[in-house]
Amino acid sequence: MCRHLAYLGPPRSLAELITAPPHSLYEQSWSPRLQDHGTVNADGFGIGWYPPGAGAAATPVRYRRAIPIWADINLPGLLPVLHSGAVVAAVRDATAGTSRDEAASAPFALGPWLFSHNGSVDDWESLPADIGEPLSAAELLSLEARSDAALLWLLVARRLRSGHAPADALADVVRRTHDVRPDARLNLLLTDGGNLTAVRLGASLWYHAAADRVTVASEPVPGRPDWHEVPDHSLLTTHHSTVSIKAL
Repeated sequence: MCRHLAYLGPPRSLAELITAPPHSLYEQSWSPRLQDHGTVNADGFGIGWYPPGAGAAATPVRYRRAIPIWADINLPGLLPVLHSGAVVAAVRDATAGTSRDEAASAPFALGPWLFSHNGSVDDWESLPADIGEPLSAAELLSLEARSDAALLWLLVARRLRSGHAPADALADVVRRTHDVRPDARLNLLLTDGGNLTAVRLGASLWYHAAADRVTVASEPVPGRPDWHEVPDHSLLTTHHSTVSIKAL
């Protein structure tokens, strides 16, 4: 399992989003409260963000490491001076049998897209064949890491490239995966820097929406009634700061 978050809104420092809040993503790396599988998220971390003023369809920047987030001595100096209005970040607890290099840490990227997976898929190597969607040699070679998350991203990205809407791309991959791996845990985040799409299936997911911002995260800020739990087996979409949720 992992913990992750996505933010869309006015530019804020990455420290405000990742390390400063009570029970922050940073703290969840060693002390998650709502994580049912695994106890420590110490197999790496990643942060993706869109530089302010980059415009529509901007290419995001990523910073990923294969060490625990608390072990990176660069972050206390970096996060307060980096600002963005669109951020995806994750701390990783690796699925058994997956690679543990930094390329396996979310977020994954393609063009303007950032993607994160919180959960696990058993026997993920055979998933494409089991859902009737085998990968070409070129796609296998392009797989960024040997992990269930990287494979799910490849399947989602294939749909995005073919013109699927983000919600349709996530929902189709989740449904097909759940059909053949009913025990899979599939919490997904996807953004192009302008809109955010998420799926909750089998792990915790919450959101906070205000007039000009939306945050979706594995765990809420404690004691804040303006955080709302996303129902299990649900698809969340945003348009500006409006959140819509429907059953998968």
